[in-house]
Amino acid sequence: MNRTLAIIKPDAVAAGKAGKILAHLEDAGFTVRAARLTRLNRAQAEAFYAVHSERPFFESLVSFMTSGPVMPMALEADGAVPKLRKVIGATDPAEADEGTIRKLHAESKERNAIHASDSDENAAQEIAFFFSEAERLSL
Repeated sequence: MNRTLAIIKPDAVAAGKAGKILAHLEDAGFTVRAARLTRLNRAQAEAFYAVHSERPFFESLVSFMTSGPVMPMALEADGAVPKLRKVIGATDPAEADEGTIRKLHAESKERNAIHASDSDENAAQEIAFFFSEAERLSL
């Protein structure tokens, strides 16, 4: 079993879609190992998305991710990272496959309902960002 991180983003939380997204993930075979509802401050969002700091969308991404509560989750499944990326669909919901989370729940390319780690290495770092060492040891 492998682990990955998903974050239900502020747009989906505000629209009351967190439960549907969580159910979709469980129906797809993921086990939730840790989850919480939290609100990122600017410094946290900048640190989490530091890899994108030179990209033109960085400022709007940070503003969006601090605009309301988010729900980070440590998920477990065989091949968790690629499996989750397939289940959530393309970044742009207009390009996402039918039945994917983004096709069903995202508003736009920027307000796309959910984040997913893009590699096993990043998944481990991202899980550590949101969950303490004590929490990770109990996963």
